[in-house]
Amino acid sequence: MSQVTVLRPREIPQDRVDEAKYNFNKALSEKNIDLPPQNIETLQINITKLCNQTCLHCHVDASPKRKEQMDLESVDRCLEILSSNKSIKNLDLTGGAPELNPHFDYLVKEATKLDKHVMVRHNLTVTIDGNPVTGETKEYLPEFYAENRVEVISSLPYYQEYFTDKQRGKGVFEKSIESILLLNEQGFGKQGTSLELNFVYNPVGAFLPASQENLETDFKRELHKKYGIEFNNLFVITNMPINRFKQQLKRLGAYDEYMEKLVKAFNPSAAQGVMCRSLISVSHDGRIYDCDFNQMLEMDVIIDHEPMTIFNFDYEKLVNRRIMFGSHCFGCTAGSGSSCGGATT
Repeated sequence: MSQVTVLRPREIPQDRVDEAKYNFNKALSEKNIDLPPQNIETLQINITKLCNQTCLHCHVDASPKRKEQMDLESVDRCLEILSSNKSIKNLDLTGGAPELNPHFDYLVKEATKLDKHVMVRHNLTVTIDGNPVTGETKEYLPEFYAENRVEVISSLPYYQEYFTDKQRGKGVFEKSIESILLLNEQGFGKQGTSLELNFVYNPVGAFLPASQENLETDFKRELHKKYGIEFNNLFVITNMPINRFKQQLKRLGAYDEYMEKLVKAFNPSAAQGVMCRSLISVSHDGRIYDCDFNQMLEMDVIIDHEPMTIFNFDYEKLVNRRIMFGSHCFGCTAGSGSSCGGATT
């Protein structure tokens, strides 16, 4: 007898199932919302995935084991883009710990010379820990930031040790407080200095963040009462359901529950303020994305059938591009919204 071959249906990748189930483009269409780019005010560069921490919620999957770094040629090309496009007013440096890129200091100094507003996504503890690979000290950073008038944006999950260490690792809170006090000594966060120190709050777990205004009041009261700390603003950011955090949700069987929270909290007003409308994101290898989250999902900006990079950069084509959305975008549009600058409404 001839053997009968049973053809099994090809398994659909889980990511595609998730995208179909939580369809952000459909949500926009149902609300008759169109979100074209408005301009490019900010060039955000992820210059390294190397980090001295390994945080549970990190969408970059950064850690001391990562080796990706932006090279000097690419750094110089980014500076050329900033120089030749006056409408790009901000340089936003992120990582990993951006300070661990060997060309970090050079990039900050040169961008400052171009009269660009430089922001650094600073995890605080790198000042204390230094470079986990080379052992190079980073104790000079608070003074360096003050000299170059950098806006420091620092992660601080909570004003209590337990919750911060739970998310970012044992001992992180204590080191963070030590680093903040060093920044305060340089004038950061103090009235009348114009040296900005802003904190970033992410919920510890699969929750939507509370009111940014209320949390900022609590942070300022508690940090000043316990440590004498001062800062300017608290940016509340929703944990994005991608990479390390998504894997954690899947392990706990909480992914669908979290996504349904985000979908139910979809806010059309928050959608209008999504950061991808006024920002582009650059990876360590020079590729261009609509935002940092799309970068981590490798959703390249494709124009004229080829990926846009810093080496074929075209401002006019970028401001007329079609932004790529995915299910993770519900994280930016839930409740009061979420962006690199906190709530969008």
